[in-house]
Amino acid sequence: KDGCEVETGEVMVFTGARFALTVRHGPADPTGEAARRLGEDPSLLRFGPVAVLHAVLDTVVDSYTEAAVQVRTDLTALERCVFSPEREDLTEQIYSLKREVLEFRDAVQPLVPVVQDFAGPHAGWPEEMLPYFRDVADHLHRTDTEVRSLEELLNSALDAHLARVGTWQNDDMRRISAWAAILATPTLVAGIYGMN
Repeated sequence: KDGCEVETGEVMVFTGARFALTVRHGPADPTGEAARRLGEDPSLLRFGPVAVLHAVLDTVVDSYTEAAVQVRTDLTALERCVFSPEREDLTEQIYSLKREVLEFRDAVQPLVPVVQDFAGPHAGWPEEMLPYFRDVADHLHRTDTEVRSLEELLNSALDAHLARVGTWQNDDMRRISAWAAILATPTLVAGIYGMN
């Protein structure tokens, strides 16, 4: 597989009236990008820790969107191989990409209801922050839909590949049977005349 692997981690954001604390486990660190985004729009800083929470969420969701694009690219390349005239067993590659998509789905899906709650009027944020959280929720919803689509396409690619493997095996059996019939005829003739 030429594509990259999906790597997930965990980011926790604790907010209070005057602080925001992030803790992460895993290779990804969204805090640098979140700080850069806040630096580009310092007017958000007047909302305090909620702005930090939004910046971290926005960074994480944007990275999900980028990962979905990369997985889609990998899937497109794999589909081309599945339908190429070459005989290549792609089962392991398809399962590997399925595993990546499942890991990706497990990272995206639990976040969807949380971010939707953050985007609602009962979230307790300043009214001016709600459109920002709605934007993040919208991007996350689109990414979640894309991940589900990728799962379905991978299942279809696996089914198509297994059908092609079955066709290849049938062709091989037909050739073997034809050669067996060709070789059996002289043996039969030799056997009949050899007994007399």
